[in-house]
Amino acid sequence: MNHRPVKIVSVGKAVPKTVITNDDLTKILDTSDEWISTRTGIKQRYIASGDENSTQFGIEAAKDALNKAKMSGEEIDAIIVASSNPYNIYPSCACVIQDAINAKKGPAFDITAACTGMLYAMEISRSFITTGKYKNILLVATDTNSKFLDWTDRATCVLFGDGAGAMILSESDDGVDDIISLNIHADGSLGNYITMNLAGENCPLVEPSTIPQQKIGMVGKEVYKFVVQTMPESIMSSLSDAKLEPKDIDYLVPHQANLRIIEGLQSRLEFSNDQVVVNIDKYGNTSAASVPIALSEALESGKIKTPSKAILCAFGAGMAWGSAVVRLREGLK
Repeated sequence: MNHRPVKIVSVGKAVPKTVITNDDLTKILDTSDEWISTRTGIKQRYIASGDENSTQFGIEAAKDALNKAKMSGEEIDAIIVASSNPYNIYPSCACVIQDAINAKKGPAFDITAACTGMLYAMEISRSFITTGKYKNILLVATDTNSKFLDWTDRATCVLFGDGAGAMILSESDDGVDDIISLNIHADGSLGNYITMNLAGENCPLVEPSTIPQQKIGMVGKEVYKFVVQTMPESIMSSLSDAKLEPKDIDYLVPHQANLRIIEGLQSRLEFSNDQVVVNIDKYGNTSAASVPIALSEALESGKIKTPSKAILCAFGAGMAWGSAVVRLREGLK
């Protein structure tokens, strides 16, 4: 079977309307804007209010990507949604999005790879497209972390924001492959670094189970040490697979988790500020949505010029991580 190349058609995003600043958080936490911003680079984040949820934001991001691609839902053959905290376990977020955009009755399913979810979805989609199984695939990454935070834990709750990103991948019609290289990994032995349990209860006819707290927990120092070692290795591996060097890359679009980590990657790659996409100050850590939101915003604002080559990279609970070298075509939105 011939290898079919993949085209990145469009990128979309959606975030809640409500902005919560660091100063706002001082009303409920013993913290300050200086304490948060100097340690993380975060100044504000978008937070779901009322009944706003992951599925709603995912639908909005999907429609944004479809509009930019000038495509209708009927043209989408498959939908993959990356989410760590979907509104429903079932029907899956992907199935609800499928209905909302009037897509074909092809496969629609969710995956969980935490903040690395979009890269995992890209790898799955690439396999589908290169084998000729499907032609047009909608990828959505959406999370509402704010609903699962301990808002008394100032070390964790200040880090996250809510939102969704989307990407449409299609079979390339000119023989050019936009996913030049992509690698994804996981190390389950480090799963205790970032956790979130589901608070399920046993049947009343059996011995009761311990009901866990359904909140995000994080061992921050261990996560930091893990990331500063694995992310540079992953990026260099992807560059090697692509037979490229850092000097051949125009932009770095990293997971927006911590400004210090981003600056470390920038220094390692010897990139200028103009080459690195940073929006953590406005959005915080939006988990799986982080990379597509950053990419979408940078394309919209003109921070990223096309045609160009970019590195996408992410890490998260699992522990899971990955990176990709991609081609951003002229006119990509």
